[in-house]
Amino acid sequence: MKSEILTIYALLLGFALDCLLGDPLWLPHPIRLFGNSISFFTEKLNHGKNRRWKGAAMALGLIALTYFSLELAFLWLLKYEWVYLAIAGVGVFYGLANRSLIQESYKVMKRLKNSGLVAGREQLSYIVGRDTRNLNEQQIRTAVLETVAENLSDGVIAPLFYYALGGVPAMLAYKMANTLDSMIGYKSERFREFGWFAARFDDVVNFVPARITALLMVVLSLSPRGLRYIFRFGHQHSSPNAGYPESALAGILNCRVGGPNVYHGQLVEKPYIGTNPRQLTDYDFRKACLLNFFTCLAFVGLICVSMIFLHHR
Repeated sequence: MKSEILTIYALLLGFALDCLLGDPLWLPHPIRLFGNSISFFTEKLNHGKNRRWKGAAMALGLIALTYFSLELAFLWLLKYEWVYLAIAGVGVFYGLANRSLIQESYKVMKRLKNSGLVAGREQLSYIVGRDTRNLNEQQIRTAVLETVAENLSDGVIAPLFYYALGGVPAMLAYKMANTLDSMIGYKSERFREFGWFAARFDDVVNFVPARITALLMVVLSLSPRGLRYIFRFGHQHSSPNAGYPESALAGILNCRVGGPNVYHGQLVEKPYIGTNPRQLTDYDFRKACLLNFFTCLAFVGLICVSMIFLHHR
């Protein structure tokens, strides 16, 4: 079996597993191993002099170790096609976070609706980095929509993008980079020096996927306003990437997201994205989740078509 065909089958298997299972807590996950590794080396290195360069060396080392160890393993596994297919499919499953993104966002909306504002704030705190203690209902809904849009890019489209470029090793190396950013990429006093490289590296590797995500969203929704919003608001976000899928979603839903929020005790003045400060509804959330799924499905299809084209050249 050609490697391109194996790559397609593994992708479809992993995507199907993600749709069926999501991220059950009982299942061991490599992201937990990534997180434990980052915590271990951060504790050892994030003190004293040269923290900036020690953080960069740690980040590069962990990303490179992830990629090259998996690359060697999968090169060896190519001799055993069915074993390769099974393990690669599980690797894709571990690299995706589509169903879990929708599930965790749905939990916030459900608790907000059924148990009230305090419960909604608490549930939201599990999936966002901002301080949720003083958010009102509109701000909670806004945060959920921002999370659905941003994580569609870095939790779904970006891993698929790197899978298309370099298989499971590249996909999970990307996940290591993303985990590094989520753990030490903050501009807090503790990580300002140590996490600078992880934050910048994550910006670089998400540059193309964020724009692919935004374009897929507006194409699938046939939204001219979404396209206009990408060019109008995408670059105004404090992140060089998050603003693009968020702008696309704001345009598609004709709403406003963004704005100032508190992170780790500090007020961060983020610009608003969109011009219509209307009340967000459950329908907006359902539409965003549906768009999330079809964007993922479309990108999986594009990768498969590209692989088939390469196979028949």
